[in-house]
Amino acid sequence: MKISILKFICIFSIFLIYSVVWSPFAAADNHGEKEPVSYHKQIVPILKRSCQGCHHPGDPNADLIVTSYAELKRGGMAGEAIIPGKPDESLIIELISGDPPAMPQNQEPLTAEEINLFTRWILEGAKDDTPAEADETNGEYPSYTVPPVVSAMAYSPDGSTLAVSGVNEVLLYDSKSFELKARLVGKARRIQSIIYADGGKILGIAGGSPAQFGEVQLWDTATNKLIKSIRSTYDTIYGLSFSPDASRIAFGTSDKTVRVISITDEKELVRFDNHGDWVFGTVFSTDGSHFVSCSRDTALKLVEVDTGSFVDDVNSSNKGYGEINAIARHPKADQVLSVGEDRIPRLYRMFRQTRRDVGNTDFNLIKAYEAQSGSIDAVAFSVDGSKFAVGSSSGEARIYNVVDGKRLLSMQGDTVGVFALAFHPDGTQLATGGFDGKIRIFGANSGKQLNIFMSVPIETTASEDVTLTVTGMT
Repeated sequence: MKISILKFICIFSIFLIYSVVWSPFAAADNHGEKEPVSYHKQIVPILKRSCQGCHHPGDPNADLIVTSYAELKRGGMAGEAIIPGKPDESLIIELISGDPPAMPQNQEPLTAEEINLFTRWILEGAKDDTPAEADETNGEYPSYTVPPVVSAMAYSPDGSTLAVSGVNEVLLYDSKSFELKARLVGKARRIQSIIYADGGKILGIAGGSPAQFGEVQLWDTATNKLIKSIRSTYDTIYGLSFSPDASRIAFGTSDKTVRVISITDEKELVRFDNHGDWVFGTVFSTDGSHFVSCSRDTALKLVEVDTGSFVDDVNSSNKGYGEINAIARHPKADQVLSVGEDRIPRLYRMFRQTRRDVGNTDFNLIKAYEAQSGSIDAVAFSVDGSKFAVGSSSGEARIYNVVDGKRLLSMQGDTVGVFALAFHPDGTQLATGGFDGKIRIFGANSGKQLNIFMSVPIETTASEDVTLTVTGMT
């Protein structure tokens, strides 16, 4: 019994010694220790939200680009943005934590917690933990329990495909069977524009994720592979258009600017900031030398592409016509059809023939058409330019003759509001989409509804999380 007690005392003494010796190290390892800061999961979302609007490849403020780790590490005109292990010497910490902070501009400053994340990340070595596949689509398609609002659609030039907006994707339907052929999944959550270019070889998609980034995606229609993604601004972008030779794109933004980008090198050629509100549409002239943009500020503005110089107000915006929601250019002429809040489609010549007068008469106006039953959100010309269609907030779609303004057809294009429509290239069909998420196909000569189907496949077994995500778009 005594031996057992002595043995126990010896073992207990050894345990106490080890506890005393190792306890400081154990405390150092476990007390208050946090997981390392993740560049990909924690730093990048902040950069997207607060920094990429001014520091992107198109026109980097102070030559600082933050859209990739390599560019961020390179720094800008003022020096290195991040010096691993040395937050006090890293320029980005100085910029985001000053009093007042120099970054981000014209936005809310970063919180103390966000600044601490940057500081810790740099102190821990400023490592790039971006997964190799992070910038690629993973092939997983969004799931839907209810259809999202249809905000954009387009027929391919050969008429074989109807492209329809979804959430984080564009869905391609066979225009004869209306069966789903392919799904182009990207990063942009909201899709605002769909347009074919270069004879149908390229499908351009524009949109973005609100308060994070605006994005233009260019897809190879032969392979349905993403050619490139061009990001610009810190919010969703609108009104994508291609120059006639498909070398440039133009689009509007919620920061009240119009951007023109060179597709080859992604260089920002023009940043036009003469609008006073969100810009919803852009169209190039027939020769690509100019573009016209429309805005909630009620103005149509003509700009020279090569110089970025403002040329003219196409319309007389002081006439109280209201916000302009969309524009379309005549397929064969330098004429632009404008639609919006006041419910009246108006056709303008892009280039002025009559000088302004004291009363600011609307001399560029060719024709004002019939008022619609609600504000107009969608407009499209037929391929031959003889007809145009409009979709309104009443859910109605109408087709008109361009020349004489005669109303040809009226159709119920949605139960609530029509936000997108497109003529088939052969002129026989008009596709509409809107709030209820259904695609309706009408005979463009008869007005008869030929087909109706959901814009997306509905999965009743989708998880609750996905349900909340998708319904948040409606």
